[in-house]
Amino acid sequence: MRRESLDYDLLVVGGGPAGLAAAIRFRQRAIARGVAASVCLIEKGAEIGAHSISGAILDPRAIPEELLPADWTDTPLGTPVTENRFLFFSAASGHRIPESLLPACLKNDGNLVVSLADLCRRIGHHAEKIGVEIYPGFCGAEILFDENAPDSPVVGVATGDMGLLKNHLPGPNHQPGVELRARYTLFAEGCRGHLAKRLEDRFLLRGGAAPQRHSLGIKELWEIPLEKHRPGLVLHTCGWPLDTKTFGGGFLYHMANGLVSTGFIVGLDYANPHLAPFEEFQRFKTHPEIKRFLSGGRRIAYGARTIAEGGLQSLPKLVFPGGALIGDDAGFLNAARIKGIHAAIQSGILAADAAFEAVAARRGHDELADYPENFRKSRLFDELYMTRNFKPLMGKGLYIGGLLFGIDQIIARGKAPWTLSCESDDYARIDRASCREAIDYPKPDGRISFDRASSVYLANIRYDENQPVPLKLKEASAFARISLALYDAPELRYCPAGVFEVVRDEDGQTRLRINAQNCLHCKTCDIKDPAQNIVWGPPQGGDGPNYSNAM
Repeated sequence: MRRESLDYDLLVVGGGPAGLAAAIRFRQRAIARGVAASVCLIEKGAEIGAHSISGAILDPRAIPEELLPADWTDTPLGTPVTENRFLFFSAASGHRIPESLLPACLKNDGNLVVSLADLCRRIGHHAEKIGVEIYPGFCGAEILFDENAPDSPVVGVATGDMGLLKNHLPGPNHQPGVELRARYTLFAEGCRGHLAKRLEDRFLLRGGAAPQRHSLGIKELWEIPLEKHRPGLVLHTCGWPLDTKTFGGGFLYHMANGLVSTGFIVGLDYANPHLAPFEEFQRFKTHPEIKRFLSGGRRIAYGARTIAEGGLQSLPKLVFPGGALIGDDAGFLNAARIKGIHAAIQSGILAADAAFEAVAARRGHDELADYPENFRKSRLFDELYMTRNFKPLMGKGLYIGGLLFGIDQIIARGKAPWTLSCESDDYARIDRASCREAIDYPKPDGRISFDRASSVYLANIRYDENQPVPLKLKEASAFARISLALYDAPELRYCPAGVFEVVRDEDGQTRLRINAQNCLHCKTCDIKDPAQNIVWGPPQGGDGPNYSNAM
């Protein structure tokens, strides 16, 4: 069955803040200039916002006045931050770090506690009003190249098959996907985009860049008693339950209407293969400073995602013939500020400006050189430059790294005459199981701490079991030979959704079973697998978690 083909001036792959900002900016420029320029945005979630999850704290200055009209919404974007606390945790107590000792990047004056899913849905409605064609439930499955042209530029993407796939063959509800072709394609898939990985390899985009570093963020949404609710309170923690060599920390953000977002972040460069980020999060919630807010409350949603946090020196080359990387697909996140929404939006705007000028000048499929040049002149570059040494310094451990970064920010004001870099990929930093002690995690109590199965249920996952399994093993035997034998199957612990299971076949062979119906699309397995044997691929369009407007 032949695929239908549609043509546009700009194609955006991904409906998060970066992709939406880029699509809106491009259309605004076209309307203002009187140019008939078309924009299409595809999103793999069932609707805009369905796969969008973050803490989240928004720097509202990231949304420029010209991007969204003053009357684009009749309700506030979020809850203004009223109090900012940063605590160092031991097992039984929490010591608040004075505001005067916090570097500026950890302060939240003027910021908002928001739901990223809600923010994306609302921005998406505005994008449609000004003429952006949005197709939710369509996943970019294949990059289209013009192999007959110099440099083989990107000319669009093909979407994955839609509808039921009975026995992997076209059925009565089967739709074969569509070829979406464009003069320029912007990739905004979020962290560890599967198409961005292919682009990095094909166009050698990581040449000269430091290895990217990632963290896994796990989040729950709670409804707590109103007498415990403090609208606008932002609480961050470091220390317990992690050891001082493992990067990470927790957060608890008070939203409106008795809702709080709580979560835990673990750097995926951790060394102990026995460590389980999900269980660390459950322990974190039992700390007295967190438990006192959650006790008597009700957990109503759950989710997880990875973030790219290597910083400025880990950014790949942003452009290639026919397109560019934006948002967390490139790594635009300020880990030191614990924020990325504003950076994603700004990167989308910068790329859209370059794409519009190229379309207006009737250039076609060349590199958008104005985009990286715009970035180097932007306040986003200045911000990321100021905190560029955060991740390399924190690799030295909580105490030494925290002290050195404090000096870097408070005394040197981010302008030290050196730039440090992380030296290896996350997966390469894991130790063999025999070199590390196992961790005895307590059983969940069902009130504050929970198991994976009940958590995944709250992610509202949609999954058609008749489709091919999107998670693949490059070599099935590598699991038993490498992952199990050397690292004691860390897949069972680093996955926050229980996707992986060790089973023994009738012939006595041990293998890894993949329960793809649990997948949250966090990409942790693609990043942390020590054998680099697991490849995450897109499921059928629209499948995966469906996060609520409060997440």
